[in-house]
Amino acid sequence: MKTSTIDLDRRTMLATGALALAGAAAQSVPAHAEAAPKAMFPVPAVTIPIVGASEVFQVRRIYCIGRNYAAHAIERGSDPTREPPFFFQKPTDAIQNVAIGTVADHPYPSLTKNYHHEVELVAALKSGGANIPADKALDHVYGYALGLDMTRRDLQNGMAAEKKPWEIGKSFDHAAVLGPIHPADKTGHFTQGAISLAVNGAVRQNSDLKNMIWSVAEQIAKLSEAFELKAGDIIYSGTPENVGPVVKGDVLLCKLEGLPDMSIKIV
Repeated sequence: MKTSTIDLDRRTMLATGALALAGAAAQSVPAHAEAAPKAMFPVPAVTIPIVGASEVFQVRRIYCIGRNYAAHAIERGSDPTREPPFFFQKPTDAIQNVAIGTVADHPYPSLTKNYHHEVELVAALKSGGANIPADKALDHVYGYALGLDMTRRDLQNGMAAEKKPWEIGKSFDHAAVLGPIHPADKTGHFTQGAISLAVNGAVRQNSDLKNMIWSVAEQIAKLSEAFELKAGDIIYSGTPENVGPVVKGDVLLCKLEGLPDMSIKIV
């Protein structure tokens, strides 16, 4: 039988339509989705309590400024009139939270025989950015805490003498002690106020925040030139002069005008 051109066209249309339907059906069946990568083990978030809030402050990075009080810079062998600000970091899991009204046990660390206290104001950021102007910097501060930058001084000095990184002197377990965060909308921003530290009742460090070479706002601005700051970053803003050694059994009492006291016992 002779096949007409019309019949061929119909068959071509039907075949094309069937292929199209088959393709659409195939696309409508979801491809086998690969399982999302699974973490080998859980890593707990590092957080700091917030006074008066049920939320906690999750820590992203810890920045610390060095030699930010003129007298401390001099006792560390530096010239505060010429030295630009410099920063270092501690690991987030070095944080030791100290509750208000308690005396927390603080373990004397390994490897050192010259363990030093450094009392400091700590700023906690709620936002960040790069190249933040100093006059806008405090807009990024969520709140403040009272902190201790604990230091294995002999290890720090030994590495510095060999012109090697002295991270081992600053970055170790429990090296970042601090009390809870107080929201800035309740305390205001700290630009001045007495700050001190006593060991077994004898005052060692005693100064005022106004003696900082670089203010918190200036520190944020300078840091943001080198790093993109983000919510969750905290900044240890420097310690006054008369840092010194502690031994097991010593009780440290930290004070900052406008915040509750903080205390630890070296064990």
